[in-house]
Amino acid sequence: MRKGLATAASDAAPRRGRWAGMPIADRKAERRELILQAAFDLLGTEGWSATTVRAVIEHTGLNPRYFYESFSGLDELVVAVYDHVVEQLGKLVVDALDSATDPESQVRAVVQATVDFVDEDRRRGRVLYHEGLGSEALNVRRVEASHAVVAFIEQYAAERGSAPAAGDPIGRVGAAVVVGGFSRLLTDWLDGRIAVSKDTLVEDATELFLALGDAAGGIALRRRAKRRGR
Repeated sequence: MRKGLATAASDAAPRRGRWAGMPIADRKAERRELILQAAFDLLGTEGWSATTVRAVIEHTGLNPRYFYESFSGLDELVVAVYDHVVEQLGKLVVDALDSATDPESQVRAVVQATVDFVDEDRRRGRVLYHEGLGSEALNVRRVEASHAVVAFIEQYAAERGSAPAAGDPIGRVGAAVVVGGFSRLLTDWLDGRIAVSKDTLVEDATELFLALGDAAGGIALRRRAKRRGR
């Protein structure tokens, strides 16, 4: 009898939740991270069509109300997932640039770091380049990100003293070709449409990007010579 009463009392007592004793801000941050990771996993494995608010909530095991504690809707969530992956890659690219000393080794280091990043976790490549095309907000963010990368390449080339003369559009054209072409290359490689080893991919991409840089520099010089000869 006493055992039964003790059990009933125990069942009736309030249970400590998983966030009991945790500051409110920390609880919200942890729940947001759980939702981000769930959306990343769904988007990177099952794809955009399977990435719904309901699926994300089921993936986390959270109460549905916690979704709207951090995100206004699915578009805001997938943009946050994309931004998080871009931030991770951006840090690797900066580290790769800092670790090399000359333009050729820097290009190779960036290509290697990027290929390793998407190869180590194939979900990253799908989030960066492929999934979420049905989200206008994510499409806009991808365009913004590509423009930012093009601007970064131009600025970096200028700081290294290897950029075309001011006002010559070839630098931006070349940077745009590199950004768009590399994205397409990685997508096709991850999907198996380009059947080469990772080492071959890195080597070929590096050589082609260096050749493109040399070609852009040559075009800029010829244009400058023509203007002087007028």
